[in-house]
Amino acid sequence: MKKNRNFLVLLGATMGVIAVAALIGAFMLHSTIEKKGSGSVLILVSVVSILLLLLEAFVFRNQTHKYLTKTATQLVRTERDSLLYFPAPCVILDSENSVVWFNKLFEKSLYDIDPYGEQLTEIMNIDLDRAYGEDGCQICLNKRYYVAHAVHSDLRNGLSMVYFKDVTDYTELRYEAYQSHNGVIIIVIDNYDAMMSDIRESEKAHVAVEIEKLMERFLEGTTAIAKKVSDDKFYVFMEERYLSRKIENRFRILEEARQIRIGGKTNVTLSIGVGREGKGLEECEKLAKQALELCQGRGGDQAAYRENGEFRFFGGVSTGADNNNRVKIRIFAETLLEIIKPGSIESMGNYRTEAEDAQGFRRVLIMGHRFGDLDSIGSATGLCCALRKIVSECYVVVDKEKNLALSLINYIEENEISNYYITPEQGLDRLDSDTLVIVVDTHNPELVESKEMIARAKNIVVIDHHRRMVKGIEPLIAQCLEPGASSAAELVTEIIELWGDRTSIDAHAAEALLSGIMLDTKYFVMKTGVTTFETAAYLKKMGADTVTVKSMFANSIETYHEKSKVINSAEIYRKCAIAKADGSFDNVRVAASQAADEMLGITGVFASFVMYKQGNTVNISARSMGRYNVQVIMEALGGGGHLTMAAAQMPVELDEAERLLREAIDDFIRNNTN
Repeated sequence: MKKNRNFLVLLGATMGVIAVAALIGAFMLHSTIEKKGSGSVLILVSVVSILLLLLEAFVFRNQTHKYLTKTATQLVRTERDSLLYFPAPCVILDSENSVVWFNKLFEKSLYDIDPYGEQLTEIMNIDLDRAYGEDGCQICLNKRYYVAHAVHSDLRNGLSMVYFKDVTDYTELRYEAYQSHNGVIIIVIDNYDAMMSDIRESEKAHVAVEIEKLMERFLEGTTAIAKKVSDDKFYVFMEERYLSRKIENRFRILEEARQIRIGGKTNVTLSIGVGREGKGLEECEKLAKQALELCQGRGGDQAAYRENGEFRFFGGVSTGADNNNRVKIRIFAETLLEIIKPGSIESMGNYRTEAEDAQGFRRVLIMGHRFGDLDSIGSATGLCCALRKIVSECYVVVDKEKNLALSLINYIEENEISNYYITPEQGLDRLDSDTLVIVVDTHNPELVESKEMIARAKNIVVIDHHRRMVKGIEPLIAQCLEPGASSAAELVTEIIELWGDRTSIDAHAAEALLSGIMLDTKYFVMKTGVTTFETAAYLKKMGADTVTVKSMFANSIETYHEKSKVINSAEIYRKCAIAKADGSFDNVRVAASQAADEMLGITGVFASFVMYKQGNTVNISARSMGRYNVQVIMEALGGGGHLTMAAAQMPVELDEAERLLREAIDDFIRNNTN
């Protein structure tokens, strides 16, 4: 329309110019006799031009105006009809997001009641801020899926238009693809060979039949398939639609397996690794193996899977049997000795060159966890004594101002000629490429005595009896994680005994190791197995005096009074004793841990928790007799530990910490009813 108007204006201007030029030319030529004819022609041209101008001004202009008006009207109607019959539901909103107009499809597909004046956010669940974004906002209405896109008007009237793209088919196809994605489940019977070795053939057949029935019930109602790859291992391939149900039920197969008795003495327990986030079966199998390794490292009787990059666990309520793998520990003992001594190129991996391997390590630094106890300091001391006969330098890194085993440190320093213990600062000064760092009684990088040493060290070995955590110390040359062991001191004693006559320990180091075993077993009551007593017998053979060891557990009268106050403040909650301690007391950690141990002697108490605040942090010491897994409860609060001994730290007030602790106990009991 605008182009037509411009053309007519240009045409009129051109005719006007021609008319004026013709008149001027005619006037100039008409005065000359020779060119009088040409002047007449120009006069004729000018007259014609003037007539055309008059015709355009009074005749055509009116018709042109009518044509343009008609065209504009048709365009406005076309625009209106285009929105009204737009092939997608759409609405127009005012500045307050109220509906001021909607098209036919919106009324038919999305909202069949008059929406005029209604807030769009009130008649449907839509995030308008996201709708104005590039990707829009997905909503579900009337069992169909739409992506809403919002556009601001260029005018200053505050109007906006929102249109809805139907993506139901794509969404359902994507959902079906997700639901049909196959995951890999690896199920392993814990300690199968040891359990089946001492029962009759008829009982073995009965157990095998019960396990087969267990797997059939697990697959019932699904399209999954299972493959038995060995007597104690199954591979299951299951679609996500069924696997998600198993996760919602917290893998009830774990509880059902515990109902199967072997020889009337032990229960069957399972370790289950789930891989569901992989792009294909191969990647899912790798994830399942990682999850299974974590389950077995945490003591078995649990299931694990990864979700959004984090591993989640179910189960882990059984005490478990004494399943120390002596073969595995023997191999580790030989590997550790080869790492320290020359001639171990293959075992060193990529951490050292062949030239360095030929020389071995000249210095070894051993450390445990912060606020080290008798198990942490005792195992480090015993290992240090054995390694001093192999390497040039070996020290225990410990902060004497912040530890719970000062009686042991003082006893060793009073009876040893050379100094065993150095500070973390001195350890950093001695740390170089020719130094091996051995961490005992923990594999949590946040709990070690010196995080700076772990960050700088390139050669690290871990010896620990706690259940495997997801984010442990990395990278490692070698590790020995045995949750079946009673203590780190037991593991170290086994290693030293397997070294035989290649090294030895004296009586004082043997007493240090024995004190660690006695602490974590509560004087050979908790988590003791055949190996525990065998290692204690070996230490006794090496000269350990039980009376001297018992004296290391003695407390001052002030600590004893504080411990009594803590016990007196205890309250019973769902068969758990919960107490609070005064955090301003110097030996509050010792008093809290010992109070937690003694409260297990209360009738009907399955677990005990002692809380105390130091600075802005609430510390919790947790103990159990095995009926309650305090590691699982403490993990819910950001801590961890062992089935019968765990701890946590929370940056909250004491009352809030107690509330969170009670909630964690409730969750544990609700999810583990048996």
